[in-house]
This record gives sequence, C-alpha cells and structure tokens, in this order.
Amino acid sequence: MKLSKFALVLILASLGAPAFADDSSATANTPVETYTYDTHLDIKRVISVSNVGDECGPVPAQMTYEDSRGQQHVLQYQVMGSGCSNS
Repeated sequence: MKLSKFALVLILASLGAPAFADDSSATANTPVETYTYDTHLDIKRVISVSNVGDECGPVPAQMTYEDSRGQQHVLQYQVMGSGCSNS
C-alpha cells in the first residue's frame, strides 16, 4: 500500500517538472528592456527581482514580471546599492 502511494506521488511530481523547465527557458529567451521614465509598466505579477550589490552608488538591477496578457518581461533599472553607510 505504501509503495503504491509513493509511486503515485512520484508520477505526479514528474508530470509537473516540464512546466518548471519551460518557465526558465522562457526567461532565458526574453529580451532585456531598459527602464526609462517614459516606460509604460503593465505589471500583473512579479516573478523575480535580482539582488542589489554591496556598492555605494547606483547599481543595475533586474526584475522579471508577467503583464496582464500573460507575457513575460525582463526589466533592467538602476537602484542605490546597499553598501553606503553614514559612519
């Protein structure tokens, strides 16, 4: 009985694996857009945001998001690094 439940779970888990593989390949093929003040943003869901470096000053960051039509975008923009201190 336990073996059949384990086999069923294993089969169900393997069916979902291709869905995750397709998502990562879609991100790799998505062109990177550079943010400007004129950029119209249609963000329905944020998928990922890159880590900010330990530098003092502006550093590039990227956000991967899905728009209201379900299309994936990668947006590059500038943020202040987290390495500045007031000491």
